[in-house]
Amino acid sequence: MPDKVKTSRKNSSIKLWWITFGVLCGATFVTRFYKVLEPDHVCWDETHFGKMGSWYINRTFFFDVHPPLGKMLIALSGKLTGYDGTFPFDKPGDKYDGAKYEGMRIFCTTLGALVIPLTFLSLWEMTKSLDSSFIGTMLLLCDVGFLTLNRYILLDPILLFFMSCSIYGAMKSLTVKHLIGRTITLILWPAALYVFFFWIHLTVLSKSGNGDGFYSSGFQARLIGNSLHNASAPRVLAYGAVVTLKNHRTGGGYLHSHHHLYPAGVGARQQQITTYTHKDENNRWIVRPYASSPSGTVLVRSGDLVRLTHAQTMRNLHSHRERAPLTQKCMQVTGYGEDGVGDANDVWKIVIGGGKDGDEIQTVKSKLMFVHYLQACALTTTGKQLPKWGYEQQEVACNPNLRDKNALWNVEDNVFDDLPKVSFEAYASGFIERFLESHAVMLQGNAGLKPKEGEVTSQPWQWPINYRGQFFSGSAHRVYLLGNPVVWWTNLAFLAVFFVIYVVNSVREKRAEARGIVLQGGENARLLNAAGWSFIGWALHYVPFWAMGRVLYFHHYFPALVFSSMLTGILTEYLLKSIKAYLSPELGRAVYQGAIGLVLSTTVYSFYLFSPLAYGMSGPLAHEPNSTMAGLKWLESWEF
Repeated sequence: MPDKVKTSRKNSSIKLWWITFGVLCGATFVTRFYKVLEPDHVCWDETHFGKMGSWYINRTFFFDVHPPLGKMLIALSGKLTGYDGTFPFDKPGDKYDGAKYEGMRIFCTTLGALVIPLTFLSLWEMTKSLDSSFIGTMLLLCDVGFLTLNRYILLDPILLFFMSCSIYGAMKSLTVKHLIGRTITLILWPAALYVFFFWIHLTVLSKSGNGDGFYSSGFQARLIGNSLHNASAPRVLAYGAVVTLKNHRTGGGYLHSHHHLYPAGVGARQQQITTYTHKDENNRWIVRPYASSPSGTVLVRSGDLVRLTHAQTMRNLHSHRERAPLTQKCMQVTGYGEDGVGDANDVWKIVIGGGKDGDEIQTVKSKLMFVHYLQACALTTTGKQLPKWGYEQQEVACNPNLRDKNALWNVEDNVFDDLPKVSFEAYASGFIERFLESHAVMLQGNAGLKPKEGEVTSQPWQWPINYRGQFFSGSAHRVYLLGNPVVWWTNLAFLAVFFVIYVVNSVREKRAEARGIVLQGGENARLLNAAGWSFIGWALHYVPFWAMGRVLYFHHYFPALVFSSMLTGILTEYLLKSIKAYLSPELGRAVYQGAIGLVLSTTVYSFYLFSPLAYGMSGPLAHEPNSTMAGLKWLESWEF
């Protein structure tokens, strides 16, 4: 073939590539930014992440189960576009009423939109095929669920953007010679950035907030406005002191009581004892000797027998041979007595972990165990959440296993005027301690997430089949998160197809190897290799959810959707080329082009049909008379 012809074809291919990429970028811009500021009220989890953006702007510390970068970027986008951090983001449906939310929503939408061209580029790097790249990307572009999830003040578009950048970076550097470069750019550099962003997070959030109680006393001492910041307290504990006791369990709360009793059928109907992660007057206890009160200032020492009297209700910390509310192997802990007068079941031996009898009890530093004098069990928190009758606070029990790791406590507040005081600055944690503690609290908080009343949750088996969506906006402008069924069910079918192709090719390769035949690679081999990587990506982003005990939601599947759409695009070309090989050149070309045209036109038309779910519906619901959406309710479980 003459060089001119080759050059001409190469130039035509490059031109077609840029035209295709330009069309995808243009379609992405139009579909993502159309009606992006509607509705002008809080939608779904904007109530959480908008609020967190406000807290960053106001430098107020808070607890969340996610790493900080996404929330910091939301706050930065708001700050740069005029948002002042004063809108409360109380609940979905609240009108923004002049609050400058637009910048944050457009920022998140922009990152979500960039996922589409990044997916195209990743597919191109994997396959060097324009057809696979275009089909796989179009599936994602035309998914109304993916569109919906990427148009609001959420972490999802940010997460999907950075995930897509990582995919592209990994696909760009798939050769062995780039191993060192990949180690630096995809492992060491991101790890360094992660630590750096956490340093910014802990530096910016310098003021006390509602998340303080999830963290240790040393952590709280760094927060401006916290009762421990720039505060002072006696270094040691004396009888008569009013104290708060913080559990050493990661994210552990304060020993707490209130006037409410345990309900009938839950042990003795005595006063409830719980742990509570927020600062509260009901967290205060008076440390008293088990017998008569001493005269003067007498220090509490390891091995002493004490009573702990709740300062607000004057009932004593008490345990007896009744089962704990939730943990049957443990005993119930209650508040008992009147005006500090109870019985022998109120007596506890205070022991310093790793110490010896006679050691002084030190504020913050001493790890304490309270062992019941008669029942020989340790005061502990199980970490289990009580029902509504316990205000969803955490269960406190008395554990016969004295080696319970959750049975350690420390004195935090220590109010006693007759002892000299030392500054809490001496107890404040450094950055590394706070960094590690933040992760321990995040991991525990994430694992313990439970659904709220009336919340729509789901199970992993429901996600690939697009079983049920969820409302983002439930007012007259209804937005419903649901995948485009044509895209999702096609993706599901192609996951099964890939498994069949993989098995067939494995058998074929084994037989060829046994006969000494060397199979040729070629374009189909490259496509199958790319499909294999896509399948692995899908599995890594989906299968782990089956092992999770925390509450799960439909939106957790969308990172896996990126990979399943890529897989479908690749296998579509692979199957059509396989069919084409058995036909005459003219017929094969016609079948190939006609099939691709059918796939793309069906995908685009299905997007057009289901687009009201993303852009907003009004009028009757699909199951009501005269609804314009009735014909699209293909499953009874869909609720739009």
